[in-house]
Amino acid sequence: MNIEEKLQSILPPERILTKLIDLVTYASDAGFYHLKPKAVVNPVSEEEIRNLLKFSHDHNIPLTFRAAGTSLSGQSITDGLLVDLSKNWNAIKIEDGGNTVRMQPGITGGIVNALLKKYGRKIGPDPASINSAMIGGIISNNASGMCCGVARNSYHTVKYLRFILPSGATFSTENPEDYNRFEQECPELAAQLSSWRNEILNDPAMFELIRHKYKTKNTVGYAVNAFIDYEKPLDIMARLMIGAEGTLGFISEAVFETVPDYPVKETSLMCFNDIQKACSAIEALTNSGAETIELMDNASLRSVEHLKGIPELLAQLPATGAALLVEYQGYTKEEVAAKTARFYELQAQIPLAIPAAFTNDPKEQAFLWKIRKGMFPSVGAVRKSGTTVILEDIAVPVLQLGDAIVDLQQLFRKYGYENAIIFGHAKDGNIHFVVTQSFDLASEVERYDNFIREVVTLVVGKYKGALKAEHGTGRNMAPFVETEWGADIYRIMKSVKDKVDPLGVVNPGVIINADKEAHIRNLKDLPGVEEEVDKCMECGFCEYKCPSRNLTMTPRRRIVARRELSRLKAAGDKAYNELLEQYQYEGLSTCAVDGLCAEACPVDINTGSLVKRLRNENHNGFANSLALTVARNFPATEGLVKIALGTATGINKVFGKNTLVKLTGSLKKVAPAIPLWSNQIVPSSLQQARKDAARTQGAQTVIYFPTCINRTMGGSKEHKKSLPETMVSLALKRDIRLIIPPDINGACCGQIFSSKGFPKAFEHTADQTIHKLWEWTQEGKYPVVIDISSCTYTLKHARAQLSAGNRAKFDKLTILDSIDFISDYILPGATIKNRKQHVVLHPVCTLQKTGQEDQFLKIARQLSEEVTVPVHAGCCGMAGDRGFLFPELTHSATLPEATEVKSCSYDGYYSSSKTCEMALSEATGRNYESIVYLLEECL
Repeated sequence: MNIEEKLQSILPPERILTKLIDLVTYASDAGFYHLKPKAVVNPVSEEEIRNLLKFSHDHNIPLTFRAAGTSLSGQSITDGLLVDLSKNWNAIKIEDGGNTVRMQPGITGGIVNALLKKYGRKIGPDPASINSAMIGGIISNNASGMCCGVARNSYHTVKYLRFILPSGATFSTENPEDYNRFEQECPELAAQLSSWRNEILNDPAMFELIRHKYKTKNTVGYAVNAFIDYEKPLDIMARLMIGAEGTLGFISEAVFETVPDYPVKETSLMCFNDIQKACSAIEALTNSGAETIELMDNASLRSVEHLKGIPELLAQLPATGAALLVEYQGYTKEEVAAKTARFYELQAQIPLAIPAAFTNDPKEQAFLWKIRKGMFPSVGAVRKSGTTVILEDIAVPVLQLGDAIVDLQQLFRKYGYENAIIFGHAKDGNIHFVVTQSFDLASEVERYDNFIREVVTLVVGKYKGALKAEHGTGRNMAPFVETEWGADIYRIMKSVKDKVDPLGVVNPGVIINADKEAHIRNLKDLPGVEEEVDKCMECGFCEYKCPSRNLTMTPRRRIVARRELSRLKAAGDKAYNELLEQYQYEGLSTCAVDGLCAEACPVDINTGSLVKRLRNENHNGFANSLALTVARNFPATEGLVKIALGTATGINKVFGKNTLVKLTGSLKKVAPAIPLWSNQIVPSSLQQARKDAARTQGAQTVIYFPTCINRTMGGSKEHKKSLPETMVSLALKRDIRLIIPPDINGACCGQIFSSKGFPKAFEHTADQTIHKLWEWTQEGKYPVVIDISSCTYTLKHARAQLSAGNRAKFDKLTILDSIDFISDYILPGATIKNRKQHVVLHPVCTLQKTGQEDQFLKIARQLSEEVTVPVHAGCCGMAGDRGFLFPELTHSATLPEATEVKSCSYDGYYSSSKTCEMALSEATGRNYESIVYLLEECL
């Protein structure tokens, strides 16, 4: 059967993915299993979902729903039809003043919370992956987290649920009429749900077991507490959908009741001489009102001791030592002070190694949380190549937590998991343990199998705990669901699956699986790849940052493809060439190499670094030689560019403003390497700026380095002055001597060569520019300001590419971005005369990477009554000139932000990099410009 042709009766071809590169890169999720789908589809409506379910039934092809793919137990992979919800199901509506929020399954929890923040609310579930995890997965795994506990998980905070059963029947608990309709349209299912409820209510043993197990976190099997908590069949069915991991149907919409997002916090890292003493303090800390209590064993503390600023006292703890990260939260300082006062009253009951110290400093608090959150990635960063990171979670009664941890540590030693660590949500008796494991040898698979079976015996047999507290059953614990719940309740769970999905085609093998060795089937192999990305754990945390995520690939998928290429090459498989060819566009050409992926990556992988190197390897000798020739003759190149831009602008004036757009668009169809013209380009020169700069004077002297972009196209569509002229105007107003070097033409940061993978050309350009800066600044005497943030970043991070002599010069230079120049030289002591009412900002990638977003925002707040940073603000995909060469990348990258911006009206649109401003202007139809213009107007 040609599955692609068959699916075209349901979906248009562009939303059906069957290329090899699509199939192999969707074969992995964040877990350690691997299944290659037959096709990946992107539906946009409930009708398409129903048709896909029918297709699955008609052709007996398994179907699995996938949101972010950050699940850890193999829930979102299949060898059948993979339904990707990450691109189209992202509608959200905040209701009742923020008390409720209506969401589709493809929006991330981080975006939801960002939109709720102004209401002082957030959703209850708070998994560590919340910036990447999507609502569909959060509900389907009944995710919780650090502050969530039991009461605030999805099960308890979902108000209404709209879902589609495998039969195609669609219901919503928000519609009163659906309650009767469910019983009329699904009479056998409704009757059976009521029958199971009665059976449980009339069996004291089953009833008490369910009640007991859901007092703590538990995501093993189906949410059978629904049979106790609800009476009506539709309510029971809806609650069974929560935590069902997509095995019972599709959740198309959910309405959550939100919880407070407390603004005041007091945080303390409390140290103990052994893990038992730390665990003995949990009850007293909980009674004092602590919102979070995070446990870290000694091995986990050792794993992060390399972090700069780590408290010395942690190193002084004995080998048995442990720590608790405790946080009190509230609406007011008085409320939180009352809670910490209760702590001090109970302190005598808490066997601390040293007295506790609290902080309310946001930076100090962020660092303490960085310690806690850095433990999982720290293990991933040091693991042996070819091994995978396995993160499991369990829950036991809090009073027995210390004993359970000691027993687990003994198992680590027994099975040789030398780098294993334990941390977790102590308040809930929920701990995570991390081990590294390879699956390339039968003996390694056997080791893992034996280890997991002993963990099951320990948790269920000895401590009557939960094998999964918040990560979902998945494939990993499916063989042990009956072990935890017993034959009777497992029978009901299995019957639920059989009744709702009689053909067993919706996410089969997950939760309910007759194969007692399912946890060691289809294990993921992680062959070694390029050193830049070899430590990737395939967690998917990077994906929400990637500008090409909705067009081609994400960093995770780029790395998965590299691993598949490695496998195919080693096997001598002919598919290697096919995959390599597809990778050129999907993996290389459409990567913006912005490096934002590293900001979200737990192990700091910058996939852009790999892409740059691969681009370089693709260049032949002639291309490298040509790039170096251009770099060596950059003044002439710059002159030619100015002539070309002037000519192009003249053609537009004569034949109409869209002439060049149409002409270059037509030429690109024949020769894709031709850049697309943008009407945002406004040619400029330094002639007037030089004249004005000659008039500047003052006690402070700053060297001004107008970038090559602003020297050639730094003009403004709405201002008479170019950006260089405006920079000089600010200096005149603030009595600053601003010097534009006479030999500035031809000077470049080298970003254009670096991003394209021409390292020799980049090295030459950076060396030449640093040498010039040394001369212009009189050997570092004066600071130099650069007017495009990305160019500033490139030069400030070019040290490794410089010659030894220029490195010494570089170390003595002070290089400022325009944002630094405004903050440190222009605004102090300035009189703001003309504040704007409401402006919107686009913080470019560079500001995100350097942590200057707050500085950028602070500047704008001094110049405008209200300042908005869109929640969807991210990389625009322009990447210097990448948007000219691949405009589809920029269009895709800017769409979410542009849609958000166009929904409101602002008095100004500002950023700090010319090409990014062009991209946002093109996308929104509004005029984005440098914040330098805003400042000049306000002064």
